[in-house]
Amino acid sequence: MTVGAPSLIRVLVVDDSAFVRKVLRQVLSANPAIEVVDVALDGLDALEKIARLKPDVITLDLVMPNLDGLGVLGALPREGAPRVIVVSNAEADSELGVKALLGGAFDLVEKPTSLATDRLFGLADELVRKVIAAGAVAAVARVTREAPRPPQPAPGVALAAAGRTRLVVVGTSTGGPQALTRLFTALPGDFPVPIVAALHIPAGYTESLARRLDEASAISVVEASDGLELRPGLAVVARGGTQLEVRRRLDRTSVHFAEASAAHVYCPSVDLLFTSAAAEVGSGVLAVVLTGMGDDGLAGARAIHKEGGRILAESESSCVVYGMPRRVLEAGLAAAQAPIDEMASLLRTHL
Repeated sequence: MTVGAPSLIRVLVVDDSAFVRKVLRQVLSANPAIEVVDVALDGLDALEKIARLKPDVITLDLVMPNLDGLGVLGALPREGAPRVIVVSNAEADSELGVKALLGGAFDLVEKPTSLATDRLFGLADELVRKVIAAGAVAAVARVTREAPRPPQPAPGVALAAAGRTRLVVVGTSTGGPQALTRLFTALPGDFPVPIVAALHIPAGYTESLARRLDEASAISVVEASDGLELRPGLAVVARGGTQLEVRRRLDRTSVHFAEASAAHVYCPSVDLLFTSAAAEVGSGVLAVVLTGMGDDGLAGARAIHKEGGRILAESESSCVVYGMPRRVLEAGLAAAQAPIDEMASLLRTHL
């Protein structure tokens, strides 16, 4: 390797199906940034090879003999573990997929119910993109020198407007299930305004996620349904694979499914949720941008800021991927930032 050349992302493929292992190995090895160091037949085989080969990333099946995917996740060390991309079937494994995300998996790729070769090759682009993102985060974690961080906005920027919030909107992506859990469980049951959250997650997983958040939180948490009326103390999670927007008529604010558009890469789109909230609720919107790749939410945050609403961002120190909050902070749109465990307190001071 030439001096200064980037290291290959070392990947271990874990799946009990020989056919799936072969296809995943083939699609990952086709990318010049990725080296598949080995495959594992089950969870026990995976743990032995993780300890010996020290991969940067593993792709992890959830349903396996001897030790399943959740068992592998639970056995990984707290420090220095590889990033985990779950390859899961939403129809059969949605509960397990959500448990894995809440248990620390970096991201999730939906496995087709049919194991036909063309269907498996169809997930190649998404899988490669997420493996590369996970590898980049693993590389950053190995660097001891910290990169300069955006300056924190002066405290109390928006406190003069306290008490005007009528709606909280939340946007997140990679690391989002854990971040939403830590935020929602820290809020009181009498939280005075409704919350709507958009999370980048495949279709089929948000019902299980909302149910788990509801069980763990004092506030009520539900998956979005078309026309659902918002109320204080209720948090609505956008349905995976469905666009969601806010509408306000007289004193009634509700959420509605929207048509997919080429203008929005992600579905659900944080930008669409934020922009619709800005148009319908104006200065009464308080947005929270949490961990995630890319810049979804940036255009929506601009719309909220233009209408006089406010934006809070998660600090780099607690982000799984410092992408979405960084873009909002660097654009000068955030009134304040905080680590995720302090976000509920910051949120309440800015209502």
